[in-house]
Amino acid sequence: MEQTSPTTRRKAPLNTPTGLGQNARNDISGALTALLADVFTLYIKTKNFHWHLSGPHFRDFHLMLDDHGDQLIGMTDAIAERGRKIGGTTLRSIGHIARVQRLLENDSDFVTAEDMLAELKSDNEQLIGIMRQVHELTSEHGDFATTSLLEGWVDEAEGRVWFLFESNRKS
Repeated sequence: MEQTSPTTRRKAPLNTPTGLGQNARNDISGALTALLADVFTLYIKTKNFHWHLSGPHFRDFHLMLDDHGDQLIGMTDAIAERGRKIGGTTLRSIGHIARVQRLLENDSDFVTAEDMLAELKSDNEQLIGIMRQVHELTSEHGDFATTSLLEGWVDEAEGRVWFLFESNRKS
């Protein structure tokens, strides 16, 4: 029996059975990896704002952003596992997220509650646009399962946009 040293690793081929062709696998898993990076970025930003909120509507906004964070983190495993199910790979590190994310972070020392809600609304709108692009891609390749997942996530994101918009309206 051949022994390998702890520094030598064997590479197992990714031959996950799927009815999708190799181009579809590559295209879709790449799109899902980038989407996953954006969802993690928006999750961290949402939790950052949740933790640092202040002002007269603190409790309502704090709870709303907690709900939004729960929705976002709930998407992550399904996105990653879908990419793996079709024979692709997914994110491997925070550095990988930083290399492929399209949504911007915000690590400012202070952001007003009004600006937090406006920024999160804009980010969720951008995420909806990204998900619609991935939806088109998955539809073109006949990947019905991923297409179906995206439809639910778009609906959730539209709900977040609605709540953020209504919460930030001037009476």
